[in-house]
Amino acid sequence: MSRDANDLPAVCFLLGLPRSGTTLLSHLLQQHPDIMAPPEPWLMLALEAFGRVDHRHPAGASLIQDATSEFLSRIDHTIVSRAFADTAYGQYLAAASKRTFIDKTPRYWMVLDFLDSLYPEAPHILLFRNPYAVAASLKSTWGIPLVPETWPPASLSGLSDLVLSLPADIASSLADLVLGLPTLAAHRGRTQAQTVRYEHLVARPDEEIQRVIAGLGYDPRGIASATMEQPEYLRSSRFGDRKILERKAVDDRSVHTWQTELSIQEMQAITDAIGAELLIELGYEQELQHVQQAGIVDRGRAVTEQYRQVFRTWWDSRRP
Repeated sequence: MSRDANDLPAVCFLLGLPRSGTTLLSHLLQQHPDIMAPPEPWLMLALEAFGRVDHRHPAGASLIQDATSEFLSRIDHTIVSRAFADTAYGQYLAAASKRTFIDKTPRYWMVLDFLDSLYPEAPHILLFRNPYAVAASLKSTWGIPLVPETWPPASLSGLSDLVLSLPADIASSLADLVLGLPTLAAHRGRTQAQTVRYEHLVARPDEEIQRVIAGLGYDPRGIASATMEQPEYLRSSRFGDRKILERKAVDDRSVHTWQTELSIQEMQAITDAIGAELLIELGYEQELQHVQQAGIVDRGRAVTEQYRQVFRTWWDSRRP
């Protein structure tokens, strides 16, 4: 059964690391009369993992995975997944009388190829925030330890053992920085990708939101001013940044708090894990200079690659 392209929902993916400001950006974009951006659907992650279920499933996890894999191998899995997503997005849009659905799910960096296979025509909005500030927010908001007690490890094998022994939620949050950030940075060259820096967004929200709106093909005058009005839809969801409910206006007070929230040891660990090259490439050379003035050293590309190698091993160990 073929479907006219005009009948398909318009979908945009907002991509950024957790604690990078994606909830703020999606909330501001949603104030445009044609745009809908509900809290974190996680739909693409679920569809990409279709058939892979928890090992405790009473029907047998391996049987479910093998059977669905065999069944779907005889048809185009991409078409099936796209049809499901179109239906879900379309129903949300119809109910709200909106035209474009923005799917804001921070960990979509894990399935970028899958997104492109299902929605090759979809625009992407890439949001970047100073990685030191992201790390500080992980620490202060979620209690993520940036430097384990047994730090630093004596060797690469010691680092590997340390990461593999971390609780899943902590390892996932650190993997967002170590693997997710370079993955999103490499995605900037994609056709129909807009880049937004958190620091610019909070410093001049009206200008940035209107620029993004225009990039999506809408009249930027549809939003007169980027405000924090009506975030009530977030109260009924478990997802999204709860702090937005307390904000009365967009401000840049959080831009520099990382400088007092992170210890020297934590700054060194983040610098090692992300790498000076990527920090400079993303426009955070001044932040790197600040930590270097505090005594942090650039230990080189080899150290950063060790981190990435270890977290890739962790990644492989987690996937069924």
